[in-house]
Amino acid sequence: MWLIVGLGNPGPQYALTRHNIGFLSLDLLAEGLKAPSWSTEYKALTCKFKIEQEQVLLAKPQTFMNLSGESVQAMMAFYKIQLDHLLVLQDDIDQPFGSMRFHKNRGHGGHNGIRSISGLVGADYMRLKLGVGRPENPQMQVADYVLQKFSSEEQKALPDFLNRSGDAIESLIFDGLAKASTLFNK
Repeated sequence: MWLIVGLGNPGPQYALTRHNIGFLSLDLLAEGLKAPSWSTEYKALTCKFKIEQEQVLLAKPQTFMNLSGESVQAMMAFYKIQLDHLLVLQDDIDQPFGSMRFHKNRGHGGHNGIRSISGLVGADYMRLKLGVGRPENPQMQVADYVLQKFSSEEQKALPDFLNRSGDAIESLIFDGLAKASTLFNK
């Protein structure tokens, strides 16, 4: 079974913010695959289904970003998921909006959701970093920026970007990290 975790914060005030791009990606993937309804378990909204013959568990931790690891660790233990079958989707300010990059066994880079997960399960798992860019105003705090909603221009481009992230997830599952990285790391 694959555990695909999208990072974000619960609540309608965060719904279309840059920090919630992991949630947004999983929502579109589940909708596109006509997955069953979301359930609640292990402090997360989850959705279980098969893509071809592969069991997949999508998870959106509801612990708020800084405690995401609590939910991920509990699901990994219950479902006996190994680190090589964990993928975490996160926002990344160091990439321009619309770009993505697979990484494995890297530091948290200041991302509190990744810091929480790595602190509880170790760092040897895969991540799909989804670019949200940096604030135009260099004086703006990063935390304020990622908690802002996407601009109207970004919102128009978001569906295509999120569809590509779904394609990247499927490529990782079926083609492996090396090929998925070659295809989607741009």
